[in-house]
Amino acid sequence: MDQHSTHAPGPGPSDRPADRSAPRPDRDHDAWTTIDELREWLDAETGIPPEQDLLLRMLKLSEEVGEVAQAVIGATGQNPRKGATHSWQDVEAELCDVIVTAMVALRTLTPDAATVFDRHVRRVAARPRIPLGP
Repeated sequence: MDQHSTHAPGPGPSDRPADRSAPRPDRDHDAWTTIDELREWLDAETGIPPEQDLLLRMLKLSEEVGEVAQAVIGATGQNPRKGATHSWQDVEAELCDVIVTAMVALRTLTPDAATVFDRHVRRVAARPRIPLGP
């Protein structure tokens, strides 16, 4: 097992049939390709009307943001009954979940999600930056 491996020794991917539904980390993926794949998978699995599915995906953001809050509280040990229950790496992972969930929701809302997002980021970048101090 090499230093980067995180699984136990045993049959490797080449020793068993390919699972076409499983993510393949060896592929050269950009984020929006992965988001498209996640949305397609979710669409196929939910079995609920598209309008309801869109609303639930947006509500999922609140759940994920709550998990960020829980991780921050756990990383700072703010709950005296529990103490430190999370690391800052847990907070990073939860923030990433928020981003992915938002990207999936945006992609569910519009097929042009990447363009919409890029345009929005450009508008944010063009905003004047006013000093925060007095």
